[in-house]
Amino acid sequence: MEKTKQLQLKSEASQLKPLLNVGKNGLDDSVIDEIKKQLKVHRLIKIKILRSAEEDMDIKALGGELSRLTSSELIDVRGRVVVLYR
Repeated sequence: MEKTKQLQLKSEASQLKPLLNVGKNGLDDSVIDEIKKQLKVHRLIKIKILRSAEEDMDIKALGGELSRLTSSELIDVRGRVVVLYR
C-alpha cells in the first residue's frame, strides 16, 4: 500500500471508536467472522485488544495474525488498539 494512502487511513481511523473487543477467548472463529462482517460494512475498523487476550502474543503479533486471518491490511497498532483495512 502506498505511504500516502496509509497515512490517510491512519488519520481517518483516529476519529473512529473501536467496533470490537478481543477478550480472553482470543481469536476464535466467532471473532474472526465478526471482524470479516465489519470489514465488509465499514472497510476501516478499530479493534481493541483486552489485557486478557494478549497472554500468548504481543499486540503487534496479534494484529498481524488478525490481518492474515481476515485478508485485510494492518494499518496501525497503538497501545491496545489495532486498525484494519480491506
